[in-house]
Amino acid sequence: MDIADIATSDYIEVDATERLAKVRSIFERKNPRGIIVTNDGAYEGVIGRRQLLQSHVQDDAKAESLMVSAPQVERTDDVREVARVLVEGGTKIAPVFEADRLWGIVTTNAILEAVLEHLDALTVGDIYTENVVTVAEDTHIGQAINLLREHGISRVPVLDEDGLLSGMVTTHDIVDVVVRDMDKTTRGERAGGNDRILDIPVYDVMSSPVATTDTAESVRSAVSRMLENDYNGLVVTPEDDDSQVVGILTKTDVLRALTYTEEEHMDVQITNITLLDTISREDVRVDIEGVVDKYSDMQVRHAHVRFHEHKEKLRGTPLIQCQIRLRTTEGQIAGSGEGYGAEQSFNVALDKLERNVLELKDVRSDEEYRGQLLRKLGEL
Repeated sequence: MDIADIATSDYIEVDATERLAKVRSIFERKNPRGIIVTNDGAYEGVIGRRQLLQSHVQDDAKAESLMVSAPQVERTDDVREVARVLVEGGTKIAPVFEADRLWGIVTTNAILEAVLEHLDALTVGDIYTENVVTVAEDTHIGQAINLLREHGISRVPVLDEDGLLSGMVTTHDIVDVVVRDMDKTTRGERAGGNDRILDIPVYDVMSSPVATTDTAESVRSAVSRMLENDYNGLVVTPEDDDSQVVGILTKTDVLRALTYTEEEHMDVQITNITLLDTISREDVRVDIEGVVDKYSDMQVRHAHVRFHEHKEKLRGTPLIQCQIRLRTTEGQIAGSGEGYGAEQSFNVALDKLERNVLELKDVRSDEEYRGQLLRKLGEL
C-alpha cells in the first residue's frame, strides 16, 4: 500500500519569518498535528507541539527558530517506509512531494486509520513499551518539560503519593496552559509569567481519569479508541487493576510495529538518525546482533535505538545520549549511555545492554536450576 490515497493537500503553512505569536495562536485555535514552514513558498521544515515547549523562545522570534527538519516522502512511497521515517524523524507529520513539488502532508493518524483493519493480529502486549517514565502529582511543570525533552516523549503518567495512577500530563496539556498564560500577560510581565508557569504542579494541568488498556486488548481496538477520542497514548495496566502502571501504548509504538519485517536480519529502527556520524545503520545492527547472539535462546523481534543531542560539546562534538531497547522473546531489554558523538554514546549503551542481556541469562539459568531442584525434591 502506498500513501497516494492517505496523504492530503489540506495543511497549515506559515512563512519562516512569521512571528511565533501567530504560530502559538494557530496551535491553540486549530490544534494541528504540525505546521509546515516555507521560505518564499519553498519547503523548509515543520513545527510541532514538542517544539513549543521551548518556553524561553519569545513571541517576537521567527517561526524558523523552532522549526525542525522532517522526512520528505513521495506520494507513491510505501506505507511501511513512511511509518519508519515518521518514527525516526520524531514528527507527527511528513511533507509529501510529487515531482519535486510540495503536494501536501501525511499524518500519523491518517496512516493508522488506513491500516486499522489489519491490526487485529496484534495485541497490546506485543508492542507496548514496558519501561515507563512517571511523575508525582507535585512535580513542577518545568521538571516535567525536562523529562519530556530528555526522553523524547510526549506524555507521562502521574502517580499519587501511594504510587497509583492518578492522571496523565502531555505536551498538549503543557502547551495549552503556556499559551493561555501568555495571552493574559503583558510583554513586560512575560519573563516572570513563564517562571510561575514552570512552578505549577502537574496535578493542576493533568488529565484525569486516564484512558487505559491491558495487554490482552487487540491493537485494532486500542487504536480505534485513540483515534475516536484524539488520544496519542493509553496507559497499560493489569486486567484486574487499572490503578497500577505496567507500561504505555502510543501511536508511535503502533507505527513502529508496522515497520517490523520478516527478513533474515533483525529490523533496527533509529530515532534521530541524522545524529549518526562515524557509524551507519548497518554498523548498529551488526553490533546489536553480536550482543544478542551470546544468548542463543533469545530471539530479537525488533530493535529501537534513540539518539538525543545535548547542548554540551567537547571540541565541537556534542554530548549525545543513546538508548537501545530490544523487544525479544524473553521480554524487553534496554541499555543506555552517553558520550561525545553518536559512536561513543552507542558503544556505552551497547556495553550496558550486554550486561543486562547477560544478567537476564543468569536469572533464567537460576530459575531453571531452581525448577530442577524443586522437581527433585518433589520426587523424594
